[in-house]
Amino acid sequence: MALAVIVSVLVLTVLSLLRINVIIAIIAAGLTAGVMNGESLINSLQLIIDGMGEQASVALSYILLGAFAVAITYSGITSLLVGRLLRVFKDKRTFTLLIIAAIASLSQNVVPVHIAFIPILIPPLLYLFDRMKLDRRAVATALTFGLKAPYVMIPAGFGLIFHQTIQESMKANGVSLGIGDIALSLLIPGSGMIVGLLIAVFITYRKEKDPKETIASHKIDIKAEAENLQSITFTKKHAFTILAILVTLFIQAYYEELVLAALAGLVIMFAFKIVPFKQGDKVVSDGIAMMGTIAFVMLIASGYANVLTATDSVTSLVDLSSQYLGDNQLLIAFVLLLVGLVVTMGIGSSFATIPIIAALFVPICAGAGFSPLATAALIGTAGALGDAGSPASDSTLGPTSGLNADGRHNHIWDTCVPTFIHFNIPLFIFGWVAALIL
Repeated sequence: MALAVIVSVLVLTVLSLLRINVIIAIIAAGLTAGVMNGESLINSLQLIIDGMGEQASVALSYILLGAFAVAITYSGITSLLVGRLLRVFKDKRTFTLLIIAAIASLSQNVVPVHIAFIPILIPPLLYLFDRMKLDRRAVATALTFGLKAPYVMIPAGFGLIFHQTIQESMKANGVSLGIGDIALSLLIPGSGMIVGLLIAVFITYRKEKDPKETIASHKIDIKAEAENLQSITFTKKHAFTILAILVTLFIQAYYEELVLAALAGLVIMFAFKIVPFKQGDKVVSDGIAMMGTIAFVMLIASGYANVLTATDSVTSLVDLSSQYLGDNQLLIAFVLLLVGLVVTMGIGSSFATIPIIAALFVPICAGAGFSPLATAALIGTAGALGDAGSPASDSTLGPTSGLNADGRHNHIWDTCVPTFIHFNIPLFIFGWVAALIL
C-alpha cells in the first residue's frame, strides 16, 4: 500500500523534527507502515527486529572505530598536532580555514577519530581566531566539510562504512554494485561540497569579523591552553600510534574489512602500552558512548526498511509514482533528493538514512530507467543531504562543541544555517546532475 510508505515517512520526519529521539521515531514509523499494511503490532515489531541483522557488521564497525578513535585521542597525538599547528598559523585567515578543512578531512578516512579531535583542536585555536578576526561561521563550515565530504567521496575509514551501507542496501533491494563504482558515482555530488567550501572561504566569510562578547559561565583561558599545547614533544608513544593507524589503513584498504582493521589498531595500541591495559574498559565504553547511538540507529533503520519491503509497500509506491511521474527522470530525481533532504534533516545521520531511502529509491529508479550508477548517486546524495545543517547531526554538533568553548558561538545560526546553505544546496544540484548523466 503506497499510502503506508508516505504516512510512515511523514511520521518519521515529523517526530524527528519535533526532537523526539530518532530511535523512537523510526520504530513508530515502522509500526505505522506495518499496521497500515494489515500487520498486527506484534508482527510489525518482529519485522523490524528481523531486519536489524542486515546492518549488524556495519554497526559493529562503527563501535570499534569509535573505540579506536578514543584510543588515538588518549595517546595525545592530536594534542601534538595542535601544538605544531599553533606555530604555523599566522594572520592568514584563508590559509587557516583550508588547513582546518584538510585536518578535519583526515578524521574520516586516514585517522578515523570522527568528531573526537574537535574538543582538542579547536578551543586552543579560539585565541588565534579572535586575534585574526576570523569569522567562526567560516570555521564551522570548514569543519563540517571535513566531517562530511571525505566519507561521501572516499571509501576508507568511515567512508568505507558509508559506501558499504549503500552497497548492502542496494543489494538487499536487487541491485549489485562494487565499492569502486559507488565511489565513482559520488565524485560529482562530492564536488558540489568542494564548491560550497570555496564559496564560504573566499566569498561569504572573507571579511574580518569582530569576536562576540564572552559569556561569563563559559570563560576559559584559551591563550593559556594554546601555550601549553605548544610545549608538547614527539615521543615513542606517538610513533606507535602512527604505526597502529597505518596498520588499520592497510587492512581496510587491502581486505575491505573494517571490523578486523579496527581490532588490529586497538590490539597495537594496547600491546605497545600506548593505552594502559587497565584503561581498556574505559576506552571501549567511551567509544560506544561516542558511536553507539549512531550504530544502533542504523540497526533500527535497517529494520524499518525491512518493514517497507516485506509488506510490499514500496512496490505499491513504485506503481503509484509511475502513474503520476511516468519516466520523467528529471522530476523523479528532484523529488527523491527532496525526500532524502527532509528525512536526513530529521534523523540527523546520513548513515542511518541509507537503508530507509534505498528501500524506496532502488525500485523507483529501476522503474524509471536509471542506471545502477545513477541510482547509487541518488542514494548517496539523498543520504548526505541534510547531514550538514541538521541540528541533531554530528557534522554540526561537533563543530559547535569546539567553537562554543568560550560561549561565543550559536549552534543554529553560526553552524547549522551556514553549513546548510553552503553544502546542501550545491550537493543537491550536483547530485541531481549526476543522476541524469551517469
